[in-house]
Amino acid sequence: MSDYDLTLRIAKHLDRHMIFPLLEFLSSRKIYDEKSVLSTKLDLLNKTNMVDFAVDCYKYLYHGKDVPENLIEKRRSIVNELVELRDLVSPFIDLFEREDVKKLLETDRDHAIILDHLRNNYSEYKPDETIPILYRFAKFQYDCGDYEKTASILEAYRILVPGNDQHISDVLWGKLASDILNQNWEQSAIDLAQLREWIDKNEKESNALQTLQQRCWLIHWGLYVYFHHPKGREQLIDLFFTHGESYLNVVQTTCPHILRYITAAAIISKRRKNIMKDLVKIIQQESYNYRDPITELVECLYVNFDFDGVQIMLGKCDQVLANDFFLAGFHDEFIENARLFSFETFCRIHQCITIKMIAEKLNMTNEEAEKWIVDLIRNARLDAKIDSKLGHVVFGAQAISPYQQIIEKTKNLTMRANAISISIDKKIKSVETVGNWQKTTSITE
Repeated sequence: MSDYDLTLRIAKHLDRHMIFPLLEFLSSRKIYDEKSVLSTKLDLLNKTNMVDFAVDCYKYLYHGKDVPENLIEKRRSIVNELVELRDLVSPFIDLFEREDVKKLLETDRDHAIILDHLRNNYSEYKPDETIPILYRFAKFQYDCGDYEKTASILEAYRILVPGNDQHISDVLWGKLASDILNQNWEQSAIDLAQLREWIDKNEKESNALQTLQQRCWLIHWGLYVYFHHPKGREQLIDLFFTHGESYLNVVQTTCPHILRYITAAAIISKRRKNIMKDLVKIIQQESYNYRDPITELVECLYVNFDFDGVQIMLGKCDQVLANDFFLAGFHDEFIENARLFSFETFCRIHQCITIKMIAEKLNMTNEEAEKWIVDLIRNARLDAKIDSKLGHVVFGAQAISPYQQIIEKTKNLTMRANAISISIDKKIKSVETVGNWQKTTSITE
């Protein structure tokens, strides 16, 4: 199933440390030759400080060969530098465990006040000289693979520097990566929201290409959060369908393969019905650029009403999900909801269906199909009755309430109003800029 594997496309937009979990997953699924995966892993490790990991990888890849001398020497050099940096910053880091400092951090997050307190009460620790070293130490620890310590050091650094610090961008990205690799999903979700806010806030100061690239990174790094955090699927849907069109434009411009994850989230999420119409339009627009069984499933269902095609795509989705790092944990939930989608669409077209036909369309046995329909009726997810003698399912009327119709027609008004407002603001500012330039020119003349 390497035809549908997105690891290479996704890895281009990830930090090298974040690629290791993907490679481990590929090894477990045996999608590629084990030696090629190990070779890729070793190439990545050689660009980090995780020398012990690199040595183990080398031994697996080259059985019986001696470890190269350059790896041994590199390890010695890294240990010496780590000890040197640790000795420089450890006493300063320990200050954050002092009662007065902890109390100050709880009551005030103003970096100037905290820094003044450290200067006045702990000048012997040289705060102004140590803070830049703190950043270097965090980066070094990250390259060594100590993500938990990196996250705590970066949090301390961020508290001690102003919001316009030259390293603030790297700190935000590093904090997100550390918490993701440490599998701290609650904090990762907070980091992701803060980073998105920072990118949007600095959009005017950054050039358009840089903003596009940062949003592309955010989407790819966010996949770890969106498919591990309990509310991640809803957050993914909000990113693309609630917070304006900025991130959808990024997907359509640079990374259409992300449509797989948007579509999967829509099918898995309980809020899927609210965004499915918009999603279908995007899938159709990008079908020339990217397609896979998950997006084709939606096309078969909502565009072509091809239920035989749905049956084929469900079989292919089964394999795609099993071999996708982010979606493997949602295999059963996806298949169940996709069947329900297919069934609901089928019901809108037909008033009476045989259980045998349903079983065929959903890749189930007659007994499984009947039990599945009974469970749907019992859980109030389906307005229908089963005629056991004839083996038929008879559906009730499915009229949409006026209330629901109003919601459907007005749900995008806020987003569109915000987009118009932003567009008007940009035009006003551009006019003001031209006016100021003309005034300056006339004065000069």
